[in-house]
Amino acid sequence: MLKVKLKPYYEQLFASPTTVAFASLVLSLVALSFSPILIRLSEGELGPNATIFNRFWISTVAFVLWNQFTAARSQLAGSPVKAPQRYTMRQILLLVAVGFVMFATLALWAWSLAHTSVANSTLMHNLAPLFTVLGGWLIWGKRFDNKFIGGMLVAIIGACLLAYHDFSSAEADKLQGDIAAILSAVFLGLYPLLVEQLRDKLSPVVIMTWCSAIGTVLLLPVVVITEHQLFPHSLSGWFYVISLALMCQIAGLGLYAYSLNRLSSGFVSLCDLFVPVLSTQEAWVIFSESPSWVTLVSFSVILLGVCVTSTSESAIKPEVESLR
Repeated sequence: MLKVKLKPYYEQLFASPTTVAFASLVLSLVALSFSPILIRLSEGELGPNATIFNRFWISTVAFVLWNQFTAARSQLAGSPVKAPQRYTMRQILLLVAVGFVMFATLALWAWSLAHTSVANSTLMHNLAPLFTVLGGWLIWGKRFDNKFIGGMLVAIIGACLLAYHDFSSAEADKLQGDIAAILSAVFLGLYPLLVEQLRDKLSPVVIMTWCSAIGTVLLLPVVVITEHQLFPHSLSGWFYVISLALMCQIAGLGLYAYSLNRLSSGFVSLCDLFVPVLSTQEAWVIFSESPSWVTLVSFSVILLGVCVTSTSESAIKPEVESLR
């Protein structure tokens, strides 16, 4: 017989391994905040699809090398050799879905960054929590308490303030970029739901290796057809795409996946709204994109919503104990 035991929120928050999961989430958000900056810098030399393609294939090579290094180190230490991991059909389908979702997310987001500002694109890209909660309810039958829903709605309202400001500007190019960013949010919202289903059995490294490899395969024909340049030709170009792979794909998404072993997908996705706060400050310094008063107000509302949601019991997965 199984019994679900839900400890008081703050007792779980400061108890290991929840503390490690929160720390991993914070570090992942900091790393991911550099993604739009590096994408924009890379697009000075490469097209949007080529930028993401290089991010995927470099990450794939790095993950494969890491897996080989880990296996070799275990053999040298005299540890028993592990049998090759066998995947169920459900796991394979979920891994393919994760790769496709990340491919669609990054391709759409990279395109939007070439047609609108870093602040606007990043903020609308991170409307994903709405789609995460809707998807969790429709697909997996997840339930969220009233405090979580209330905080999420406050945060989404804050994000919509900026979206409305952009749509009312009637700038065609910016509007196209904003629409692409919102579509990327739809796919991004599915990402934590899929990873959460895999984390019970698979490590973040395994998940991200599949994700990067599938993204590489899917994006290669798109790049060949739509763009004339596949790889960077300058040292700075290589620096940007390698930084994208190491900082954002490997460190950022890897730690993000790790946190989903303990934190709920809805809460982790909602915390994505912190990313545009950091990205906007970075864009202010690098691109001189000063945030408008609308942006500052929307950020304040988003932070309020996340703070409310973080005190919800739905933010942390319940512990399952077995009774005899």
